[in-house]
Amino acid sequence: MTLPIQLDGPREGPYGGGRPERLLVFLHGLGADGSDLIGLAPVLGQLFPDTLFVSPDAPWPCDMAPMGRQWFSLQSREPQALLAGAEGARGPLDAFLDAELERHGLDDSRLALFGFSQGCMMALHTALRRPRPAAAVLGFSGHLVAPERLAAEVTARPPVLLVHGDADEVVPFGALASAEAALRAAGVPVEAHARPGLGHGIDQPGLELAARFLLRAFGAGRQAANEVS
Repeated sequence: MTLPIQLDGPREGPYGGGRPERLLVFLHGLGADGSDLIGLAPVLGQLFPDTLFVSPDAPWPCDMAPMGRQWFSLQSREPQALLAGAEGARGPLDAFLDAELERHGLDDSRLALFGFSQGCMMALHTALRRPRPAAAVLGFSGHLVAPERLAAEVTARPPVLLVHGDADEVVPFGALASAEAALRAAGVPVEAHARPGLGHGIDQPGLELAARFLLRAFGAGRQAANEVS
């Protein structure tokens, strides 16, 4: 009997103490692990002191590096291989999100997903197929898996922020426009931003875009919004 895959990873917050009122889940890229993005928690935690930040390790060891984790293999970049990989990881990720929300007495309206690279792929693929929409999905330097299937498969339409460097040497910059077009065609509200000169990464202006987007999605007050102006 094969036991179900159970994800786990580092947690931070809420920095204001008390029980979490919101949940932000970081999804790391290929060859990293949960410790990679959790370093953003103290920065965002200044604006969201009632938020729990969780950064699960992807399910499997990376098959293209001697260390790190992967949501699925990228040895083949063929569309069918990417779709099969994303579908295989969606079950464990959905189960993790459901368990975290239940543990803290929250629902999807208090959930945000923040994905980088392959983690962006998983954030989009999973959030748009959940029974209820999350508060927000933030995707950096990634792309949308199987865009031609989205309109027929979408079950939730959370607001989406996409940020991509126009000098990305790993994921082609054209993935930004492709994802934006497919999301709009499927009725998903999307905000897309190109970052001039940025390679495969997250820069300070991109993080500020994320903070503003989250403030709107979580319904934070005007004073908090002014802090990232």
